[in-house]
Amino acid sequence: MDRAAPHPRPRDPRVGNMTSPAPIRFGREVLGDLTASERLEWLVTNGIGGYGSGTAAGSITRGYHALLVAATQPPVDRRIMLVKLDETLTYLGQDFELATNRWVSGAVAPNGCANAESFRLEGSIPLWRYACADAVLEKRVWMRDGANTTYVSYSLLAASGPAQISIRAIVDNRIFHNTGQIAWPMTVTPISDPAAGLRVDAGITGSPALTMLADKGSAVAVGERYDGYLLPAEAARGLNDVDSHVHAGTFTATLDVGETLTFLASAEDQVSIEPQSLQDRRNKDAAVLKAFQDGSPAGAEPPPAWVARLVLAADQFIVARRTPDQPDGRSVIAGYHWFEDWGRDTMISLPGLTLATNRAEIAAGVLRAFAQFVDQGMLPNRFPDGAASPAYNTIDATLWYFLAVRAYIDATGDTDLLRSLWPTLQSIVEWHLKGTRYGIKVDPVDGLLSGGEAGLQLTWMDAIVDGRVVTPRIGKPIEVNALWLNALRAMVLFGQRLGEPVEDYHAHAECAATGFARFWNPSTGYCYDVLDGPDGHDAALRPNQLIAISLPEPVLDLPRQQAVLDTCLRALLTSRGLRSLAPDDPAFVGTYGGNQAHRDGAYHQGTVWGWLIGPLVAAHLRVHGDAEAAMALLAPFGDHLSAAGLGTVSEIFDGVAPFAPQGCIAQAWSVGEVLRAYRLIEQARQPARTPAAKPKRARTAAKTQKTSTTS
Repeated sequence: MDRAAPHPRPRDPRVGNMTSPAPIRFGREVLGDLTASERLEWLVTNGIGGYGSGTAAGSITRGYHALLVAATQPPVDRRIMLVKLDETLTYLGQDFELATNRWVSGAVAPNGCANAESFRLEGSIPLWRYACADAVLEKRVWMRDGANTTYVSYSLLAASGPAQISIRAIVDNRIFHNTGQIAWPMTVTPISDPAAGLRVDAGITGSPALTMLADKGSAVAVGERYDGYLLPAEAARGLNDVDSHVHAGTFTATLDVGETLTFLASAEDQVSIEPQSLQDRRNKDAAVLKAFQDGSPAGAEPPPAWVARLVLAADQFIVARRTPDQPDGRSVIAGYHWFEDWGRDTMISLPGLTLATNRAEIAAGVLRAFAQFVDQGMLPNRFPDGAASPAYNTIDATLWYFLAVRAYIDATGDTDLLRSLWPTLQSIVEWHLKGTRYGIKVDPVDGLLSGGEAGLQLTWMDAIVDGRVVTPRIGKPIEVNALWLNALRAMVLFGQRLGEPVEDYHAHAECAATGFARFWNPSTGYCYDVLDGPDGHDAALRPNQLIAISLPEPVLDLPRQQAVLDTCLRALLTSRGLRSLAPDDPAFVGTYGGNQAHRDGAYHQGTVWGWLIGPLVAAHLRVHGDAEAAMALLAPFGDHLSAAGLGTVSEIFDGVAPFAPQGCIAQAWSVGEVLRAYRLIEQARQPARTPAAKPKRARTAAKTQKTSTTS
């Protein structure tokens, strides 16, 4: 028979003016190579902090991999619930294994990836196709939006007769961080009505039970412990690389050609299989893509298909963070698999994840929600899992909040929201002027913002190894002060829009602008990274000065902007973003790997950060106004989407070629900044921005800067 027959006819990637997501597909050549296919990781999410994730091979390589990771206190307190399903298809008297497991002994058993014909992403849905003799079976995984519920479906597309599928449910009930612990023993209770099912209770106070249902066949409770799962990705990170789980029970059903078995795993109290769930997920994908397309300028050419793919990835980071005062509150998961929602990451990624995708209502929910947590003029740095209160150890997250509010107001003109946030914004400025936690205070001499304490890291370069802050940056960091200046100028704009007095904000901005000239280092031809530190000024070449010149309000005149840009392009640019330190610096570390001490030591000492492509593109457009040259900087990310976290962008990359992806497989600010950068390029391509007009605007910006900044 023709195995290609069950495939739907290839769809034109452009429908009208809509671009479909770039196809991500792998065949036998990749799937049959276990090492290669284990590097390809998929992700599905539920919008409340829960997720499912694994490898294209079907094996688990991380302690974070599972089909259902439930957010028990959305969007945090996540627990591993359903780890995986080990399936066997019995057809024409022969057993075909579909699952893959690595064991500490070195064995790979079963080795079901050998029967995989293909793997691809169908929108945001992972889809495997297995070929077993002349039988063709498709498997899909998705989550229900707003619920800790994962669906897995099995469709028999072609066969000469019926086939039986046996599904061994491998479960756990532990925090999602890789601890090496196991919930044991467990109580497994059969559910016979209205579908075949099992209920698994670990007897842990405050932790939900797991319900598993299938809409066909039968279920048998087992409750057998499996030890010795090997986790190679954790071994590479110097972490616990052996895990144990529980075979809770086995589901069995017979399928005829054209039939589908739908399996559900849920940590919710009320559970039932919803036949429309798959279509609901497809509709959600379509709505997200349509919103993005509707936000394109009139007459704009369709975006590259890889950009459309990232629009779906952007939706995976948006989560609910509801409070009594903000039932529609939203937040952003900083990265999968192990990050929570962080204030800094949320505010940096927000314009790209929500405004660039034309979903401003989500941005409004995030801005309102975070305003509820402002304390002593500071935005939370993070909301730790299981902690009673957020942590405020950041000097820059609060300042990025002003940039996010400004971007939202520029996009929507929503003065109602601005009016509601105005008192909070005022209090933030007041606290920074008089002083708040960790020595954060404006220096009245030069108008610059200073902060930091020994043993504490407050900027985005925040790694600490064995109590040692790797990049202390105590004093006056350059990007922090560019953000402070932009916050003050944003307050002038906000106040003018609301009819509020702005004279004091203008005066503080002028003072900071004059003081900012101190960052210029005439001996190097670019800026200091930090002023007035414990050991004086820090002249290390880092990308923070590029962040500074990329913000809405210029902080340097045009010649110095160009000098900074050229320096960063020469020393820091890679195809995956910017290095965090110049390679000729004695402290440069080119590879990120090994145990946690080595990884944290390299984190900001040369490691490439994908999110920095946003500031780079913004600065390049400001200096040169060349949309196509800026696009050439952005385009290599399109090749990355099928290399690690499928359809998304990694957190970091090695600082030396070939710039291997590292860290989280999906990072909010990496995705958000790529999308924001694309929208900036799209705007720069519009006919109104003629080549003749660009130099004029650049000169005007430079002239304006000279009136407010001492060179």
